[in-house]
Amino acid sequence: MNEFTHFNEQGRAKMVDISEKGASVRTAVAISSVSMNRDVHEKIKNQEMGKGDVLAVAQVAGIMAAKQTSVIIPMCHPIALKGVDIAFQWEEKEQKSILHIQSKVKTKGSTGVEMEALTSASVCALTVYDMCKAADKGMVIGPTCLAEKTGGKNGDYKREKADVDMEDRL
Repeated sequence: MNEFTHFNEQGRAKMVDISEKGASVRTAVAISSVSMNRDVHEKIKNQEMGKGDVLAVAQVAGIMAAKQTSVIIPMCHPIALKGVDIAFQWEEKEQKSILHIQSKVKTKGSTGVEMEALTSASVCALTVYDMCKAADKGMVIGPTCLAEKTGGKNGDYKREKADVDMEDRL
């Protein structure tokens, strides 16, 4: 689909009318990451960051962000989400630690939840940065991308692993 649907006949922004679309189960998985120095990882793991449990706060922030996506993305429809699940996984490199973030979002509705998953993963990463910036201002967020989606008239999508360079650009 190459046609931009968020413009009217005058070329102005509009919210797409989805009133005639049938409801179906739709899921989306988005990923992001935060690269940081190893000392910050240790402080997070040992819950020694001054602002509290970093991963617990980031997880709640990601869930809240998914629920509020239509408030901050102008043409995004408000969606009754049926589930949001956020997972974290650490990867150790020679000079740094990378926190991988995965957000899975599910609904039964007339439009997909890709933006909710992407917003959720992004806000998780931003929350980690906010809570740890006093210890490491050089953290790198991203890349952030849609990993997969199911449902809807355009069918399912799954990103090839080689499609995204998960190594940060330090």
